[in-house]
Amino acid sequence: VQLQASGGGLVQAGGSLRLSCAASGSTFSSYGMGWFRQAPGKEREFVAAISWSGSRYYADSVKGRFTISRDNAKNTVYLQMTSLKPEDTAVYYCGRRDGRYYSGTYYGTGGENYNYWGQGTLVTVSS
Repeated sequence: VQLQASGGGLVQAGGSLRLSCAASGSTFSSYGMGWFRQAPGKEREFVAAISWSGSRYYADSVKGRFTISRDNAKNTVYLQMTSLKPEDTAVYYCGRRDGRYYSGTYYGTGGENYNYWGQGTLVTVSS
């Protein structure tokens, strides 16, 4: 499985970006997917996740501003980010949660339980 993240860039505070993560393979629809981020000097943190069945989970810091979605026909998961803040600046990574047809609600805090990762895409929010 290969994950390819894209869509990062430089944006002013209050702006929007949409990240994409394209996955290879034929089993995309049966796995949960997540977005994490890592700011300079900080540990990787959970941002959002979507289960194979479409349930969504968000970190409190992005709730109401970010929306995760998936298009199984395109093997792609998206992260729509609005009302961006300077503290959202980070490298954003997409990951595939392990456990096919996982039915629980734990999607990790630092990326544990994820067995495949994309290369990361940099989001910089200027004030």
